[in-house]
Amino acid sequence: MWKTILFPGKYLQGAGALAELPALVKRFGSRGLILASPTAYTAILPQSGLEFDAHAVPVERFAGECCETELARVAAIIREHHVDVLVGMGGGKTIDTAKIAADRAKIPVLVVPTIASTDAPCSGCAVVYSEQGVFEAVQYQKSNPAAVLVDTAIIAQAPVRFLVAGMGDALATWFEAQACSATQAPNECGGLSTLTGLTLAKLCYDTLLQYGATAKLAAAQHLTTPALERIVEANILLSGVGFESGGLASAHSIHNGLTALDETHAYYHGEKVAFGVLAGLQLTDAPPDESARVFAFCETVGLPTTLADLGLGTVDRTRLRRVAEKACAPGEYIHHEAGTITPDNVLQAMLAANAIGEHRKQQPRS
Repeated sequence: MWKTILFPGKYLQGAGALAELPALVKRFGSRGLILASPTAYTAILPQSGLEFDAHAVPVERFAGECCETELARVAAIIREHHVDVLVGMGGGKTIDTAKIAADRAKIPVLVVPTIASTDAPCSGCAVVYSEQGVFEAVQYQKSNPAAVLVDTAIIAQAPVRFLVAGMGDALATWFEAQACSATQAPNECGGLSTLTGLTLAKLCYDTLLQYGATAKLAAAQHLTTPALERIVEANILLSGVGFESGGLASAHSIHNGLTALDETHAYYHGEKVAFGVLAGLQLTDAPPDESARVFAFCETVGLPTTLADLGLGTVDRTRLRRVAEKACAPGEYIHHEAGTITPDNVLQAMLAANAIGEHRKQQPRS
């Protein structure tokens, strides 16, 4: 198995970067289409001052779920209008829908995240859910996005919870890359991790610990500060390249398991991944000081540290076992971890992480 790594074709980040989108569309095609999230459709694009309409680049409103029904709808629009470049503008599910639809249509995709809630923008894979929001599968595209354009002025206007959720998703990058490197498990590129990928994954983790709390304060005041720029880059670029070339492991499988319970559907991907990190640390017998450091980070920025934080405070062990069983399904990333992984020890790890989180909440904060 070869060492492999993938990158987006072009990455642009900064306040006001959206102004570059018309030129990018023209660079990659002559008939563009923007698939826009509801917020991008009703607020961001109309207020941008840019010419996006039926006479320039038409805009289609995303229906809300990255599922086969929505993918079929977008595919029909691409065929009807002879679209040769697709822009995905919005959050993770809008972006994933655009990536899959463009890949199936064999046209380039440009990604414009309006929130920094996941590492989806830079990657060449996307998650498909049922119409009810239950995880179904990861689908891989033939190439990564042709360009990723991140306007941090737009990111700064979003509710701060999105940025924090992105930190939860990014938090998994280093731990999962470490696990895959140790076991020589394949990454999301179909090969082994490179030194570059591992280094970016570690830089992602270090950046979160150093700048996460300060960036959250800036985002809460809708400010574009150097700390915010660093965390946006960590959430989107470092985590995106890091997870794809480093690989996935227990945190994302536990996230996938959590989607089996309806109570978690109100919580963001990165929030569930963050609890997956904490449970994964217990599953893999991480050193106590490392576990404490990650718990403290989650507490500082406001990521879940208990089952109650994900709406599961009163859920019994029988239902929680469903989470563990789904996390351990054949082909799940959790099997990239060392040793034998079973639903029993995953359930124990989740309950152990929850117990630690509850205990820490009862202690006086310094």
